[in-house]
Amino acid sequence: MRILVAEDERVCRRMLEATLTKWGYDVVVACDGDEAWQVLQQEDAPKFALLDWMMPGMDGPEVCRKVRERATGPYVYIILLTAKNQKDELIQGMEAGADDYVTKPFDADELRARLRAGKRILELQEQRRALREALEVQATHDSLTGLWNRAAILDILQRELDRAKREGTPVGVILADLDHFKWINDSFGHLAGDAVLREAAQRMNSAMRGYDAVGRYGGEEFLIVAPGCDADNAMQAAERVRECISREPIHTADGLIGPVTLSLGVAASAGLAEEETGSLLRAADMALYRAKGEGRNRAAMATVTAVMEPSCSQDKGAVPAIPGRNTGTK
Repeated sequence: MRILVAEDERVCRRMLEATLTKWGYDVVVACDGDEAWQVLQQEDAPKFALLDWMMPGMDGPEVCRKVRERATGPYVYIILLTAKNQKDELIQGMEAGADDYVTKPFDADELRARLRAGKRILELQEQRRALREALEVQATHDSLTGLWNRAAILDILQRELDRAKREGTPVGVILADLDHFKWINDSFGHLAGDAVLREAAQRMNSAMRGYDAVGRYGGEEFLIVAPGCDADNAMQAAERVRECISREPIHTADGLIGPVTLSLGVAASAGLAEEETGSLLRAADMALYRAKGEGRNRAAMATVTAVMEPSCSQDKGAVPAIPGRNTGTK
């Protein structure tokens, strides 16, 4: 574990550095409070700090206060080194944000025990942080594909539409559906179907820009949000995704499955205030079913009327039967 030692007295500083190194710490040294504050502002700053109370520039408590005033960044466990032993003075240091203190001249055993206590606290905080991040991922990501889940991708779409309205920029929306996925499940089993979904998700992500968002909308259906894309650009992106899915068979434990194809419905906002999330999704959905009806493995563009009418009714129509496969399926 990396630890910062801020001590202006050279002999004490070297003694601390040697002792902490012997105990297995990676020691970073600062000669005064200003230098200590600079170290603690770095991206890879130590999460453990031993600060002398009295130093040139900022003293130890002042460095503590500045660290605690930060709104972001990992927690830094701070121990003050002090010759002060009056109760009021020690309380002052703790109120400045210190977690603990060691009086000078320090006792090695006492210092080691306090460092161990601080290390346990930091480890517990790291475990809590990791657990919190894992829970956030579970709440916003699809467990099978790793994509955004339905709620999260819809939130992303709404945020992008709100921003587009402020800035007057377009947002592309692509609804994509794997063709004949029920047949894949029925013919190869659900484990193979899951493998197809995972691989399709990875290929979709690879075909889009880093700031586009891809989510599992439901079952074998995916929603792609492409900020800054007008209808033509969104159509190009849809074609890129379609080709990425169909160009190679998908490897599963039961062998190769392919060609796997994709039908896509494309719609785009124009950054107009009257546009709504629901109307844009309905327009893309209508285009998707038109692509299905026209033979699958293609992208279809939503009509301008469909995009602009929030309450438009939709007639998805019948899906042509595929010889040897169930009718009426996607």
